[in-house]
Amino acid sequence: MRLTILCLLTLLCSGLSAQDKKIHVVMFGVDGMSPDGLRHANTPNMHRMMKDGAYTLHARSVLPTSSSPNWASMISGAGPDRHGVTSNSWERNDDGIAPVAIGDEGIFPTIFSVVRHGKPDADIAVIHDWEGFARLVETTKVNYIKHEEGPYNTVTEAARYIESKKPDLLFLHLDNVDDAGHGSGHGSAKYYAAVGLADSLLGVVIEAYKKAGIYDNTIFMVSSDHGGIGFGHGGETMAEMEIPFLISGPGIKKGYEIKGPVYQYDNAATIAYIWKLPVPSAWIGRPVKSAFFGNDEEVADPMEKFTLEAPQIISDAPAGSPAGGLFIDSMPRVVIKANSEYKLFYTLDGSEPTEKSMVYMLPFTLNRTTVVKVKAFDKAGSQSPTVCGFYRVRKQSELHQMIYGYYEADDLEVLPDFRSMEPKTTGHCNEFNLDEIPNRGNNFALVLGGYIYIAKEGDYKFYTASDDGSKLYIDDHKVVNNDGSHGMIWHGGDIALVKGWHIIKVTYFNGGGGHILNVYYRGPGITKQLIPADVLYGTKQ
Repeated sequence: MRLTILCLLTLLCSGLSAQDKKIHVVMFGVDGMSPDGLRHANTPNMHRMMKDGAYTLHARSVLPTSSSPNWASMISGAGPDRHGVTSNSWERNDDGIAPVAIGDEGIFPTIFSVVRHGKPDADIAVIHDWEGFARLVETTKVNYIKHEEGPYNTVTEAARYIESKKPDLLFLHLDNVDDAGHGSGHGSAKYYAAVGLADSLLGVVIEAYKKAGIYDNTIFMVSSDHGGIGFGHGGETMAEMEIPFLISGPGIKKGYEIKGPVYQYDNAATIAYIWKLPVPSAWIGRPVKSAFFGNDEEVADPMEKFTLEAPQIISDAPAGSPAGGLFIDSMPRVVIKANSEYKLFYTLDGSEPTEKSMVYMLPFTLNRTTVVKVKAFDKAGSQSPTVCGFYRVRKQSELHQMIYGYYEADDLEVLPDFRSMEPKTTGHCNEFNLDEIPNRGNNFALVLGGYIYIAKEGDYKFYTASDDGSKLYIDDHKVVNNDGSHGMIWHGGDIALVKGWHIIKVTYFNGGGGHILNVYYRGPGITKQLIPADVLYGTKQ
């Protein structure tokens, strides 16, 4: 009797497998939706999936953090180095990187061909908001593929198809969140509203599965191609790299946070795993087995510890800028938030936080320029990445502004030859900060400069993190070359400097999309930080 009860409980808890009843799968892909968006927007349907299923808000996209490489990786079970889709300009039969394996349509084999070969009678549908998605799909392997303009039309068509055809596999793509990120900035009110809209449209899809009578037999998956920073993406920051991964339905654990790593290309492998389908040997994606009943987290090494979610330094820094800010005639208040189960340690001297550093308990104020570093630890000894806040504190009377020249040109893809151009406007700025300089957003360029005071002789390293291109010069010597059209990418360069005054100049351009410029340095006794107004001058003093 006891054995019978245990067997019954196991059956009730685990749900029925794909072999026990016909399982349907829907992949709900939201272009540009970051974990930050899911955390801060009104997303009752996605949070219900997290409560009723398994999830991680720390899945990883692939580089570059652009749409085509990541959508291709999501459906192909491999990264750009294998499927060959390395940028948004990719087209079939172009002269880029050849795929390491070719399917029936001459492109890298996708989940659609895997399902077609493994389940010949399956109904497979792809309904997409972004027109460019279709070129990534083996269209002869799907029963239905349709491009619709806008999220409402896309989901309306999806609901119609769900109710009429009851597809085995539906891939649904929405583009509205990415549009909001580019138009209003990631982390803006309009961005969060767009995430909320995507969530409400997920609710429409869920309702369609209920009307079709197959909701209880459907596994729902939600993910994204990339996150974003400022007004763009394509760069190499965690804000762009991290994406959500949610899965719920029969056989999926409930309220389970996935601790192990999840990668973009694991989506396709997970779909194949649901139906126990063989996958191409060229795939590197692994199914997220820990999300399913009967599987524990996979840890490659007994000594391996998972990286904790990074704490957040709350600040009013502009989109695309690190936490902190320039505070003139005021004292900044440092506020840090993190998972309540973590213990936070911080430093104010540039050193890396350890469990012997100061413990963060309550917000505190600063009266001088300071780099705040904070790290989270849990009881098991796992730790988060270090998070930095760059607080620059100055009196108005102590500011000695640099000079800038603002230029406009069409179709910029590299830094222009400023010698042949006249600035549209000129002015003064306290730091290398785009938010201090009025600009039109696209196809503009800047020359910013003045003097930097070096208090101690030694070896220095300067960096620019920019979207698009930038260069940095010290005493007319090019130290950093970060030119070209790209997302926010870091480049650095070394130079030996003597004590005293040195000319510093930064050139920058933005062709299209997001515009970000952050300039850092480090040297003897100076931790890596944004170059503060403390050491920048328009003229020698």
